[in-house]
Amino acid sequence: MVGYKDFAQYMQEKFPGEKVQKISINAGFSCPNRDGTIGRGGCIYCDNTSFTPGYCFNNNDIISQLEEGKKFFSRKYPKMKYLAYFQSFSNTFGRSVENLERIYREALSVEGVVGLIIGTRPDTLPDEVIAMLAELNCEKPVIVEIGAETSHDETLQLINRGHRWSDVENAVGRLHEKGIAVGLHLIEGLPGENEEMMLRTIEKAVSLPIESLKLHHLQILTDTPIERMWRNGEIEITPFNIETYIDLCIKIIKLVPQHIAIERFLASSPQGRVVAPKWGMKNYEFVNLLRSRLADIK
Repeated sequence: MVGYKDFAQYMQEKFPGEKVQKISINAGFSCPNRDGTIGRGGCIYCDNTSFTPGYCFNNNDIISQLEEGKKFFSRKYPKMKYLAYFQSFSNTFGRSVENLERIYREALSVEGVVGLIIGTRPDTLPDEVIAMLAELNCEKPVIVEIGAETSHDETLQLINRGHRWSDVENAVGRLHEKGIAVGLHLIEGLPGENEEMMLRTIEKAVSLPIESLKLHHLQILTDTPIERMWRNGEIEITPFNIETYIDLCIKIIKLVPQHIAIERFLASSPQGRVVAPKWGMKNYEFVNLLRSRLADIK
């Protein structure tokens, strides 16, 4: 049977004997391709509110967001431990090192929080920020998740990312040198990319010193630039159906070494905001279908 390391197994390795859950945080960050630093408008597919819990947009402070998340999960698992997940936008961007450290330490001060996950971009990780993260990592585990999306620079330009693949390689290398765990986010089905290009990105990603991958299929969401461009015929996108995406995921799994976890395969935006593809499927439902297919592979 073809298999892979999932998020639960990854967490068991990081926190033996503990049950650990991520709690998302919106700390009020922006992105350099939104605020004019390198561009405006953000990534053409992005609607950050579509994958961020509602409590993150109630103007609550970091501690309040964490406590609200803890209440939700502790009903079922009273002994749960937590990772403070700085998820929304680029969480190392636009603030001083001192300010960033204060924010991260505030999250780590909450009872039951055993580590940090910091979502960011490869071009917002100066050496002084990485040095600070390395110090925190000596106290409690820090994982940096980098939005890489694709290894193809022409696609990165098309989707208005504002960075290159070489920035990803550089950031991953510098984080690894400081002993910080790194994960990459990749999007499958970006405009102009065929299967060969997508698999080439996987090959490049797993050649880097990373611990995890997060994958999701491209979703076209309402009121985003990509929706307007697609409807106007400015870009060509063929949305995946479930079977073709499962086929792709199996090929990806075969390329990913067992020491690298695949945390996720599916984007899970509210169905009312999804223009295409309309699957109406949760990540666990997709994973069940995928594992059923994997079980049949000798």
